[in-house]
Order: sequence, then structure tokens, then C-alpha cells
Amino acid sequence: MIKHIAIAGNIGAGKTTLTKMLAKHYGWEVELEEVDNNPYLEDFYKDMARWSFHLQIYFLNSRFGQVHQIAKKDRPVIQDRTIYEDAYIFAKSLYDQGYFSPRDYENYLALFKSMIKYVKPPDLLIYLRCDIDHLVRNIEKRGREYEKTIRIDYLRELKEHYETWIQNYDEGKLLIIDVNKLNFVDKQEDFAQIVSNLDRELFGLFS
Repeated sequence: MIKHIAIAGNIGAGKTTLTKMLAKHYGWEVELEEVDNNPYLEDFYKDMARWSFHLQIYFLNSRFGQVHQIAKKDRPVIQDRTIYEDAYIFAKSLYDQGYFSPRDYENYLALFKSMIKYVKPPDLLIYLRCDIDHLVRNIEKRGREYEKTIRIDYLRELKEHYETWIQNYDEGKLLIIDVNKLNFVDKQEDFAQIVSNLDRELFGLFS
């Protein structure tokens, strides 16, 4: 039985919105990323070098707790972002850009490697592929105050890490959805197209 579906993608790709829509369509439970109640996020975007380690440790711990809660559920759960993205995308990107010191990065990776031994990968990973200009439009549209300082080069760096990770992803079943030309929020036919693709993957999981 399928139990854990996760949606991965860059900031502004539409993960949270699609997570909620699919949960409603299929009757799944939802695990959302802790954004609004995150005590470090606003400080992070103001001073990334100072708050990177704190932010990533917070997300890592939060995601680890989510995975364990999902494992206890009796019904399917769809998760907004995965624990793998915390390490392979965000922490790696921050380290490459000089916002993580080598000491903090090694400490973070050691903690991640200890945690990941107790993590079961999602039964299906959905990756939302999205170009930078589309990400920027979505970020501007939702109007979160702390996101106004997000830099284009940061989004571009994240995108490169996402593509590398997805090309090498072998933890389980993977569905890639290019959302650049889809408006699944306002166009029912676009959402129906995603559901149709997902139905095929879900059927395969039962075969």
C-alpha cells in the first residue's frame, strides 16, 4: 500500500499549493513545511551567513520528526519537501556559496547521516521542475515579506543542485512534472493533467 508521497522543488515552484490540492483530491493527510512558524527564516534572508546553520538544523529536525509521524500513519500522507532536500540542496548550496563554514557543514552532514539511517524514503517523489523567471513570478505573487530579499543567484544555485540531485535520485519511484507551462491553480485542465500522470504512477505502485 502506498503510504508516503512527497513533493520536491525550488522555492516558489508551487509545492505547498499542489500538496494541498492533491491531498484534497485523493483524501490524503498533509505534512507541510514549517515556514510561517519558523523562528529563523526572516533573520536568515536578512543575514544568510549568520543564520544558515541555525535555519538548516531547524528544518532538518522538523523534517525528521515529520518522517517519523508519517511512518505511524494508517492512511496515505503527502509531504511538502523532503529531508533529502535539506541536505543535498539547501545545506550544500549554502556551503558552496560560503554561507556555511566548513566546520558547521561537516557537523551538519554528520547529523544528517546519523538521522538518515532511520528514514524510509517516500514511496513516490514528485519533482516540480521550474525555470527561474517562473519562480520569481510565483514568489512575488504570494508576497511574503521576508522573501523580498531572495536573490536570483540563490534561486539559480538551488536549481542547479536540484537538477543534479534528481538526475541521480535512486531512493524510489520518481515523477517529474514541468510546471513552467502549467497553471494548475486556475486551470482545471492543467490540474487534471497532473492527476492523470500521478494516477499512472500510483497504479504502477500497486502492480
